[in-house]
Amino acid sequence: MNVAPDERFERRVLILAPLGRDATLVEGLLRSEGIECLVCGDQDQLLAELRRGAAAVVVAEEAMIEGDVRLTSFLVRQPAWSDIPILLLTRPGADSSYVERAAASLGNVTLLERPMRVVALSSAIRSALRARARQYQTRAYLNEREEADRRKDEFLATLAHELRNPLAPIRNWVNVLRLTGSDERGKHIWDMMDRQVSHMVRLVDDLMELSRITRGKIDLRLEAVELAPVIAAAVEASRPLIQEAKHVLTVDVPDEPMFVRADSVRMAQIISNLLNNAAKYTDDGGSISLSVRREGQQVAIVVKDTGIGISAEALPRVFDMFVQEDLRDHRPQAGLGIGLTLVRSLVEMHGGRVGARSDGPGKGSEFTVRLPLSASAPPHPDNSVLPLRRPRRMTRVLVVDDNEDAAESLGALLRMMGADVRVALDGWRALEIFDEFKPSAVFLDLGMPDMDGFEVAHQIRSRPNTQDTVLIALTGWSQERDKRRTAEAGFNRHLAKPADLETLQSVLTSLAS
Repeated sequence: MNVAPDERFERRVLILAPLGRDATLVEGLLRSEGIECLVCGDQDQLLAELRRGAAAVVVAEEAMIEGDVRLTSFLVRQPAWSDIPILLLTRPGADSSYVERAAASLGNVTLLERPMRVVALSSAIRSALRARARQYQTRAYLNEREEADRRKDEFLATLAHELRNPLAPIRNWVNVLRLTGSDERGKHIWDMMDRQVSHMVRLVDDLMELSRITRGKIDLRLEAVELAPVIAAAVEASRPLIQEAKHVLTVDVPDEPMFVRADSVRMAQIISNLLNNAAKYTDDGGSISLSVRREGQQVAIVVKDTGIGISAEALPRVFDMFVQEDLRDHRPQAGLGIGLTLVRSLVEMHGGRVGARSDGPGKGSEFTVRLPLSASAPPHPDNSVLPLRRPRRMTRVLVVDDNEDAAESLGALLRMMGADVRVALDGWRALEIFDEFKPSAVFLDLGMPDMDGFEVAHQIRSRPNTQDTVLIALTGWSQERDKRRTAEAGFNRHLAKPADLETLQSVLTSLAS
């Protein structure tokens, strides 16, 4: 059977024995047993061939130059799965200090004292080849598992995209109904529906965040950050979930300003996830506390609840992905079990650590994040706010989406917010309306049949006098690579479905300005 050249190289035995008849003896033995081998003239050739691949190395003691660490350096840099076998041919009396040092530095070494018995040499080489074959099996397994991770990431990205699409018209119509005005009971219903959509969006975002973190695709924007405003933002983000369950939340933050070197958005995400976790796993009407305290050169952020607690068996695994404690029959939708995994990953990316403790089921839980304090404070921010410029005329907006529910609902919402809106359900119709309507902005779905959003954007940008037209990608694809692609295609903004009311208002305000 023919094999690829690199695989052939990896199955061979390299021989370095420049004196005597050792090289001839070993080469003859290997070839008689059908084992491919190569005799190297010096250590330079040995190292060059090792880089191409080898199953084992037979090297004579005389070929090793004391003080030359090149072979040792090569072996130290092997991948984690690799531990290439070295068969060292020694002079009689293989207990010399030099041989002892060589054996220690070369790692996976078998000493063969001369004169060698052919049977012993053959047995040692075959044992080395079997060990190397197992290493290759380990490599193959690891490669399959990376490959599996890649497929998992693609699945999560596709799942997030497919979940975002039906959420978009639901959120749009909920916001339309909220803005039309209704009695208190109606307002309560729309607010509840909006909270539930927001909760689903958070779950989708968690899926994508976890995928990006595990692949090392998140870059932190580190700077000196004061904790108090970050904690306030996290509490505000978690407040709807806490209020819905009628929990009592107490927050204890010292008056003393404390700074950490952190990404403020990710830091708020850490604290918010811990608060959300406490809210979900505490029966209605429970208590949650968030406290901050200095511990030497560190700060400790503690979230404590009176919830269902954690058993001693589950405690060591509480930060693992998809691990959840028994939630009992009345808590069937407490989440995906990835929030705490996100917390641990983000905390460790900040150079900190997170721990959990509980006295057992029914006795609540306590999570503590510890981070190193920063010695420096951030520069004084510019708090000046530009005055809002009101629109002089109605903004013309074109909405393009092959999902009729999503297109019509977004169009209705934008009309209620003061825009003059046209809707197109495919790319060709979008270009016809664009030429006639001459909109100031186009909300453009990307994944349309026949002519996708990227081609529509290209066609618009190729028309004269469209440099001031604002192109907004509104899509379920929301990874960083997707945002880079839309920017390169000439889009001005990238909004993930379903866009919230505040974001849409901000876009229209900026257009009017």
